[in-house]
Amino acid sequence: MAEGTMNLHDHETIDELRDYDLRIVQPRDGYRFSLDPLLLCEFAEPGEGMNVIDLGTGCGIIPLVLARKYGGVRVVGVEMQEEMAEIAERNVRLNGLSGRIEIICADILSLRRRYSVSDFDLVLANPPYRRQGTGRTSPRAGRDLARHESSAGLADFLETAKYLVKRAGSICFIYHVSRLADCLAEAGRRNLNPVRLRFVHWSPETDARMFMVEMVKERNRELVILPPCFVTGGERFLEYPQHGGIGGAPLSNE
Repeated sequence: MAEGTMNLHDHETIDELRDYDLRIVQPRDGYRFSLDPLLLCEFAEPGEGMNVIDLGTGCGIIPLVLARKYGGVRVVGVEMQEEMAEIAERNVRLNGLSGRIEIICADILSLRRRYSVSDFDLVLANPPYRRQGTGRTSPRAGRDLARHESSAGLADFLETAKYLVKRAGSICFIYHVSRLADCLAEAGRRNLNPVRLRFVHWSPETDARMFMVEMVKERNRELVILPPCFVTGGERFLEYPQHGGIGGAPLSNE
């Protein structure tokens, strides 16, 4: 299929992210991206010419936003669900970004066989945050894998990120605030040091719901707590104030 064209299936929708000039194919009733990956892209801010990898890319939203917003970056998106990896690949072609994005259908635990140590400048992830056997089960296919740990848990995401990132590079995660202590403890066991931390709130009146953290490998730097990010708007329609409206994207995969 040619770049910029798309055959849409009956069980899919195509949505626009006007701020990024992107069109995104998603399952109508399965996993649909939330605001979290958009916030993570803003937080990470990759530099010119960086090699970036996204662990658990879903429909490819993080690679698509990064490739559109930051000139010269090359991004690999890794997705274990075959259907979602196929959608991500179609989204890359639809938006004319095949030269800068590669989609791989693989479990993150297999990436050591594909890449050498320290191949990437930046590793991003929005890992599933619920432990197996906890929380509600979604009736919609694909959603539980997006929010419940399955073959890979938090420790596996951190271990894989450490292997892939260069010593001078960074690892950026967005994660549920209830797992903050787990994340920092698991990172410390792997000599991954947090250097930036930002909490995400619905509004100034609410408790933090998510957090974003930047970690570095085997380097000691002081931790900076950034000002909180307040996500404003209605219950299911959210805005990121710095960039106007990003419509229809809920905060976290709920």
